Amino acid sequence: MTLPAPVAPMLATPGQPPAGPGWAFEWKWDGVRAMVAVDTGGVVARSRNLRDITSSYPELRVLPELVDRPLLLDGELVTLDDRGRPDFGRLQSRMHVARPRPELLESHPVAFFVFDLLHDSGRDLTREPYEDRRGQLAELALDAPPTIRVPDHYLGDEVTGPDLLEIASQSGLEGIVAKRVSSPYAPGRRSRDWIKTPLRQTQEVIIGGWVPGEGRRAGTLGALLLGVQDDQGQLVYVGHVGTGFTDQVLGEMRDRLAPLARQVSPFEVPVPREFARRARWVEPVLVGEVEHRQWTGDNRLRHPSWRGLRPDRDPAEIRRAG
Repeated sequence: MTLPAPVAPMLATPGQPPAGPGWAFEWKWDGVRAMVAVDTGGVVARSRNLRDITSSYPELRVLPELVDRPLLLDGELVTLDDRGRPDFGRLQSRMHVARPRPELLESHPVAFFVFDLLHDSGRDLTREPYEDRRGQLAELALDAPPTIRVPDHYLGDEVTGPDLLEIASQSGLEGIVAKRVSSPYAPGRRSRDWIKTPLRQTQEVIIGGWVPGEGRRAGTLGALLLGVQDDQGQLVYVGHVGTGFTDQVLGEMRDRLAPLARQVSPFEVPVPREFARRARWVEPVLVGEVEHRQWTGDNRLRHPSWRGLRPDRDPAEIRRAG
């Protein structure tokens, strides 16, 4: 099997949707980024940090049946709710399972939404404009619902970003991504040639500790203690989160945190005493994501709610967003 070498994914910059004919718009899918190399003989999928995740998503095995030559695809792995909308909570049940059992595959199927073509038959397409890559992707006719999809994109001379953002809001989608039609693909870089506009504020965080629960949560965790890296690579405390957990997730998190225990705090910025005196510190290697209302003036997350772990993220890259 001859497969294209993986490349790190290009990343979008947060901002308001740009205007003008030089842009195209895509929906922002609420899932896990995947770089997928495929040929007639097989398929290999890698996460945003290029970790091999092929065995976690056997749905991708259908791809070799749809191609006649080696390709490298960029896209998003998602699970869908009953109305066909991406559901990140449902995806959590799949993200940490290396070899999912048949019943999990049936109850929580994953779809691959392809939005870019980076290599085709040994040709590196990353230097070609977005509009050309998108055109060549369309010619491949990869659509095989419900598992493999090539979502529509919309040109800026036909529709405006704010209009699409309103449609995304009404449809329960996460937001939109604007892409400059003349832009090449920049592997591993965050570029203003791609601008993402989410409808809700989210922040990736590093777990540095937890506090035991009380009352109904006695015997399990009450809240996670969260941090982000500062410009010097030090872990800065940004708040705690105790909402957004199901009973099942609470148990799973306790099991994941137990072997990571350490004696001293990993945070450079001190954790408030009310949490520090009861804290159980852990090695800062797990990355999660929270939804929040805003940042406070003292660099804290206001009213965060837990969304889930992000095994596709590296703690070293977690910075404050916004």
